Amino acid sequence: MGELRESPITIIGAGAIGGTVGAFLHDAGYDVTLVDIVPEHVQSMNERGLRITGVRGDRTFAVKALLADDVQGPLGVTFLCVKGHFTEPAMQQVGPLLADDGYVLSLQNGMNEEIIAKHVGPERTVGAFVHFGADYMEPGLIQLGKEQHMFIGELDGRVTPRAQALQTALNHVMPAHVTGNIWGFLWGKLVYGSMAFVTSCVDAPVPEIMDSDLGLRLCRAAAAEAYLVASSQASKLEMIGEFDPNMFAPVENFEERANGALLAMTDGMRNSVKQHMGIWRDLKIKKRKTEVDMQIAVLVERGQAEGIATPVNAAVLRTIHEIEDGKRGMEWSNFDEIAAQAGI
Repeated sequence: MGELRESPITIIGAGAIGGTVGAFLHDAGYDVTLVDIVPEHVQSMNERGLRITGVRGDRTFAVKALLADDVQGPLGVTFLCVKGHFTEPAMQQVGPLLADDGYVLSLQNGMNEEIIAKHVGPERTVGAFVHFGADYMEPGLIQLGKEQHMFIGELDGRVTPRAQALQTALNHVMPAHVTGNIWGFLWGKLVYGSMAFVTSCVDAPVPEIMDSDLGLRLCRAAAAEAYLVASSQASKLEMIGEFDPNMFAPVENFEERANGALLAMTDGMRNSVKQHMGIWRDLKIKKRKTEVDMQIAVLVERGQAEGIATPVNAAVLRTIHEIEDGKRGMEWSNFDEIAAQAGI
């Protein structure tokens, strides 16, 4: 498939990422259908439009939306924007509906491309790095907090016409680029994610956590473990916005470099409306499961396979699971327990 204006685009998951992408593609004249499992959200979008507030003002987009059970094939260009733990069930539905010349673009966090490729093949799977900040606030309402560049890439690193067509389309959403190193972005983002999950173990703004000695030390240690795993999987780790995962390499001035990377990221949040990670919002506000199994569990498991120790990330994984299950609060004492479990 070439120019995407020639083909309908189906977006599976109309939350913060999918809703934002769908709204601005619709505004640019693309034929977009938003699909979601929340009836109230679908009804609100169809009856009142999808409202997006934040850094681009306050706008409402007259999108069309469907419930997931009402989707029919064949599907051509399909964007998968669901939370990582819903990738498997989503692909069980999407896979059989995908046209022979259709493909799935993952606009998600974690290693979802591997799951998608298992269902439809790597030749019908395209990866993407998405890092703009948005939150689903309520049915029909998304808050866009931060704009950020997007990168699209074939899993085998080739620059193809469909990757270029996706770039052209997604430029209407955020500045978009084609990369020959999508795995470098995806693994680099897991280094970022390791730090983000640490900060979400406590009910406090990220700057406050980074200003604490233990919070900064745990974030630094988690990211250092993640760097070792990520660099064993990708030959080059890419920048994640302003965050450089390579600053966590085990070099002579590691602590100074790592602290600089963490505090530079934190300084960018101090005057922002977004003081917390999306993970914190999942746990504190929405009381729902996070994507920890698609990110930190992957790091820990891949580390075990490569013989790389990840005690901090393993302790964070246990802590997040206990918070999700209602067995633990988001207390500062969690940091003490993580440090003790990890032996640091």
